[in-house]
Amino acid sequence: MSKFALLSVSDKTGLVPFAWELATKHGYTLLSTGGTAKLLRENAIAVTDVSEHTGSPEIMEGRVKTLHPKIHGGLLCRRDSTEHLAEAHKHGIALIDIVVVNLYPFEATVAKADCTFEEAIENIDIGGPSMLRSAAKNHESVTIVTDPADYTRVLAMLDAKDARAQLLLRRELALKVFQRTSAYDASIAAYLISKAAKVTENKESFSLNLPLAQTLRYGENPHQKAALYGSFHKAFTQLQGKELSYNNILDITAASRLIAEFKSPTLAILKHTNPCGVASASSLVEAWKQAFETDKQAPFGGIIIANRMVDGELATVIAEIFSEVIIAPEFSKEALALFSKKKNLRLMVACSQTGQLKVHKEIRSVIGGVLEQDGDDIAVDASAFKVVTKRAPTSAELAALLFGWRVVRHVKSNAIVYATAERTLGIGAGQMSRVDSSRIAVWKAGEVGLSLKGSIVASDAFFPFADGLVAAAQAGAVAAIQPGGSMRDDEVIAAADAHDMAMLFTGKRHFRH
Repeated sequence: MSKFALLSVSDKTGLVPFAWELATKHGYTLLSTGGTAKLLRENAIAVTDVSEHTGSPEIMEGRVKTLHPKIHGGLLCRRDSTEHLAEAHKHGIALIDIVVVNLYPFEATVAKADCTFEEAIENIDIGGPSMLRSAAKNHESVTIVTDPADYTRVLAMLDAKDARAQLLLRRELALKVFQRTSAYDASIAAYLISKAAKVTENKESFSLNLPLAQTLRYGENPHQKAALYGSFHKAFTQLQGKELSYNNILDITAASRLIAEFKSPTLAILKHTNPCGVASASSLVEAWKQAFETDKQAPFGGIIIANRMVDGELATVIAEIFSEVIIAPEFSKEALALFSKKKNLRLMVACSQTGQLKVHKEIRSVIGGVLEQDGDDIAVDASAFKVVTKRAPTSAELAALLFGWRVVRHVKSNAIVYATAERTLGIGAGQMSRVDSSRIAVWKAGEVGLSLKGSIVASDAFFPFADGLVAAAQAGAVAAIQPGGSMRDDEVIAAADAHDMAMLFTGKRHFRH
């Protein structure tokens, strides 16, 4: 009695040697379609067309070829059911024991810039998922392979002739099938949503399917298991150092979002996703000096990111402290040679497509579910800012206010930043009281001998009371930028006027919990 294996794949990697072993070593009669059958014949492997097997031709430009009782009956027939077996015999349905199918490349197709809607629709696979699901449902008897990486495991299973091991592998492969078809359907739905004439604000249900990118050594702490899913590694190339940790990935994401705010040569130092110091200058060496000067303790073991090439001169000064990760669009040969001596230092090359660095959706777990929101990537629009004080900021003060605003939106709330037009002077992050954040920022500046006289103060949310603004004025700030919107805005504005401060309301809050 013939044993049948059905092979119909888009990804033909490794197919020929796999099919050859199925046919010659294990005695399977191979069924196939289209390009897969053509490839097998070109390699002198005997194959029967599905249309010949079913007695029905491929129709409608190949849209209908495997959707037939002789295919799905051969997959779904329960081998332990006399009734099923009798019906299969009655209708001339041969049992199919192995199915090798992977799907039309829908995701790759719609990722192309020139992909048309019609092309996307034609790359929605119908027969493939149907066969995968039928075979996976009946995995007690049918081996289903959707990933070329599993070919060797299936052949080893057939060689071993261990019934228990074969069943366990079939169950694993069935799970893989449903994960794949679920992700495939989700990608189609996401594409159609993006093309819909009217998209509702919130979907009726939430699903997320991302491929495993990396199993991490642990999470935030050694006792927590963790993994990375998605396409993070498409945005960065790691040149050296230990594999990235959970915390590294969070820090790299935060650093990349911060540096994307700046066009001129800029360098930032971060720790636990918070900026320790940020500076723009004519050279990155000067930017490093000013950023590091903001806080000389916190950068130890931190993350450094630059938006220009890191050369030998910059590498020399950076190398004086211990850093976990350094990120840049490029590293010179001299810099690479110097950093190569620090084996644990991770060097990351950031992709040039800043659009890839945006976090379009943010997802966080909560009790019983998840929260989902748009990424806080709104552009800084100075033309929308409103002068609310008697005195408008000078051009120099306005430049400083914009710099501070670009930084403070990346600091954990409550967030306060003192800055000039090109650098941070003091940063206060994550305090329960905005006044406490301001005190920390002032203390940090004083600790390294930086004067706040003539600086600006930026706040991620409104000052709820005038005391926070008064404290900033007493520290030396001459201008402030904040969202506004407090019940006591009038009191805060009056306090600014009393201290001859200029103040801008942005109308946009940037809480970061």
